[in-house]
Amino acid sequence: MKKVGNHKSFSKIFFSLALTLSFSLSVFSQDPVPVDTVAAPIAGGDPAAGKALFNANCAACHALDKVMTGPALRGVAEKYDVEFLYKWIKNNTELIKAGDATALKIFNENDQKAMTNFPQLSNADIDNILAYTSEPKPEPPVAKIEPVDGNASGSSGISNDVILGALALVLTMLIVMLFLVNNVLVKIAKANGIEIQKDDKSLPIWKAFVKNQFLLVVSAILFLLFAAYFAYGFFMQIGVDQGYEPVQPIHYSHRIHAGDNAIDCKYCHSAARVGKHSNIPSLNVCMNCHKNISEVAPETLAEGNEFGVNYNNEIQKLYNAVGWDKTTQTYTGKTEPVKWVRIHNLPDFVYFNHSQHVTVAGVECQTCHGPVEEMEIMRQHSSLTMGWCVNCHRETNVKVEDNAYYTKIHEELSKKYGVKQLTAAQMGGLECGKCHY
Repeated sequence: MKKVGNHKSFSKIFFSLALTLSFSLSVFSQDPVPVDTVAAPIAGGDPAAGKALFNANCAACHALDKVMTGPALRGVAEKYDVEFLYKWIKNNTELIKAGDATALKIFNENDQKAMTNFPQLSNADIDNILAYTSEPKPEPPVAKIEPVDGNASGSSGISNDVILGALALVLTMLIVMLFLVNNVLVKIAKANGIEIQKDDKSLPIWKAFVKNQFLLVVSAILFLLFAAYFAYGFFMQIGVDQGYEPVQPIHYSHRIHAGDNAIDCKYCHSAARVGKHSNIPSLNVCMNCHKNISEVAPETLAEGNEFGVNYNNEIQKLYNAVGWDKTTQTYTGKTEPVKWVRIHNLPDFVYFNHSQHVTVAGVECQTCHGPVEEMEIMRQHSSLTMGWCVNCHRETNVKVEDNAYYTKIHEELSKKYGVKQLTAAQMGGLECGKCHY
C-alpha cells in the first residue's frame, strides 16, 4: 500500500503535549501556615482578668483610648502612684473631702464629675485592671480581600489568565489533532480507491416547516400560550418588591443589634406595639447607647470589612446627624437630617395595623420580616401580596389565651365550626372590609 504520511508521529507529539499541560495545571502550591504571635503579659497583674473587671466596672464611663463620661485610661498606671490609685478607685470621695492635691486636680480637670467608689475591689483586682490598661494599643485588623481581577487564583498562586490560556491551548491542540487525523484518513481512503460519499442536499428545514400547515398552526397556538403565561407572570410582579435591599445613608446592621446584642425589635420600633405604622426610630434612641459607644471591638470591625463597611465611620455619621462631639462629650447644636430609604410599602388602598398583629394577635416580627437578626442589610423578606396575606389568615390560629377581646366571639364561633382553635379566616379575616376601605 502506498505510504500517505506518518500520522502516528503527529498523534504522539500532540497527545504528549496535551497530557503534560493538563498534569502541570493540576499541581497547586500550598499557602504557608500562619504563625500566631502572643503578646507577653505585663508584670504585676493579669491583663485577661483585668479586661473582665474593666468591662464589668469601668466600661460604662471609661474607654482605653477615648474620652467618654470619664477620661481615657490607657497608661493611667504610668501617670499616678499605684498606692494613690488603690485609694482613689476604692473611695475617691474620701480623698477629695480630705483635700488631697492629686485627687482635687483630677476632680477639677474632669468638670467635677462624681466617680463611683469601688470598695469591693481588692488591690489584686486593681493590679489586674492596671495591667489591662497598660497594654499597648493593638494595631487595627486588616481584612484579607481575595483578588477579583484575575491576578491570583485562590491558594494556587497561578493566575487565572494563565490557566485559561493553557486550557485554550489544549483545546486548540485537540482541534488541530482532529483536523490532521481527518486529513490522514481521507488520504488513506483515496490511496485504497475508496470513494467517499457526499450527502445529497436536502430541502432546508425552515422551508419544510413553512410548507407544513399543521406544524404552523400548532406552533402559533403554543407561542400564544407561552406568551400569555409569561406576560401574566410579568404583570403580576408589578409593585412586588420582594428582596428589595436599598443602601441606607447610615449603615445599620440588624445582625449586630438584633442578633449579637439581642436588642428587642420593639425597643427601637416602639410604635409597632400601639399604632398602625411601625416607626423609624428617632436618632435619640440610637444615642441612648451610642453616646458611650463610639467605636466597635476590633473583631467586629474586621467583620465589617468583610461587608465593605467601617462601623466606626458609620457611628461618626450618626454623631454628625445629631450634632454630638465625642471629644468634648457635648452637643454642638449643628444637626443634619438623615434621609432613610423606605423598604416595606403597601398600596394606599390597603389597611394594615401593626398593633392589631403585634400586640393583640401576638405575631412575631420575623413572621413577616424574616430572620432580621441575621441580616447585615435590611431587605424585604416577604412578597406582601394579597395572596400571601390571605394564606397567613387561613393558616394562623388566633391567640385567645389571656385575651378578653376574643373570649365571647371565640366561644360562639368555636361552636359554629366545631373546633377548639380558630384561624383568622374563620373569625372574618377574609372579609374585604378588613383590609380595604
